[in-house]
Amino acid sequence: MEVGLVGLLRTAWIAAILPLLIASVPSSRLSSFHGAVLEFAKRGKIMKSSSQKFTVPQKFFCHFYLVAVVWTTLLLVTTGMYAYKTVPLVYPTFPSQLTGGSHIFSWHKSHSIPISYRYGVWRSVFLLLLMEVQVLRRLFETIYVFNYSSSARMHIFGYLTGLFFYTAAPLSLCCNNALEVYKFSLNAVAEFIVKGKTTMQHMEFDWLEFVSSLLRLRWLQWTGAVIFFWGWIHQRNCHAILGSLREHSGQNDEYVIPHGDWFEVVSSPHYLAEIVIYAGLVVASGGTDPTIWLLFGFVVSNLVFAAAETHRWYLKKFKNYPSNRLAIIPFVY
Repeated sequence: MEVGLVGLLRTAWIAAILPLLIASVPSSRLSSFHGAVLEFAKRGKIMKSSSQKFTVPQKFFCHFYLVAVVWTTLLLVTTGMYAYKTVPLVYPTFPSQLTGGSHIFSWHKSHSIPISYRYGVWRSVFLLLLMEVQVLRRLFETIYVFNYSSSARMHIFGYLTGLFFYTAAPLSLCCNNALEVYKFSLNAVAEFIVKGKTTMQHMEFDWLEFVSSLLRLRWLQWTGAVIFFWGWIHQRNCHAILGSLREHSGQNDEYVIPHGDWFEVVSSPHYLAEIVIYAGLVVASGGTDPTIWLLFGFVVSNLVFAAAETHRWYLKKFKNYPSNRLAIIPFVY
């Protein structure tokens, strides 16, 4: 199951990346293909009123983050409990030794498990924690920060792609341990059904032990977290700027040139920040997992493609658009 899941995820990411790469090739022979892919990717201000067929309201973005929060939380809780109960990185505290029962037995049994595997599981927990921070903020922003125009639409294909992304992305961060976590969760549920509340009384959880195991992770994880939060903070700032523009505009469909933060150098700084966020996840993963690299590849190809069209829209819309701004990568593109 695990090998099958990893292979399925990698295949899905490759299948999602290839059309974007092909459509980005500057060739007149591919112009029709570029137009077709762009039609699927359009949303909000860059979607013409004449292109409303097979679309849904852009406020449906909220659905992405509802799915992401529920799914990421489930993966985080199950993977975290599996890591804590079966492959801890620290000795239990003294009170836990007196009352831990089977947890102590599990800890001693974990000595036979390779240290590389144990660190791998805890890296997955760490990555899911970062993802949880991201999707919770995005859900908050779709509800309280963005005021989507009633006329703003997105293609149904883009909507389905978003649902796919926020299902596959969290899973990609922990897919290498998915089989063990799945078996652990099934056993825990079966034990609860058989033994009921008496089982819960023996499932002590020591937050100090849990946090201590996370703190034992290596410098790459913490470097990745720093990169992640650097992008996270800038994306929050850029979304606040975009939200305030909509809030103060005289009409729902009125657009103005955004200023502040990374908007001073690129047209889509929130996309740039998203790339930085997922680059942080790649670093935090150790940079050796092809699945996470493919996830990052999709994020980059998708956002660069969308940012290029957004930049062209700004240039056509505003004659006084700042000439120093590029599409998404400062000083490059």
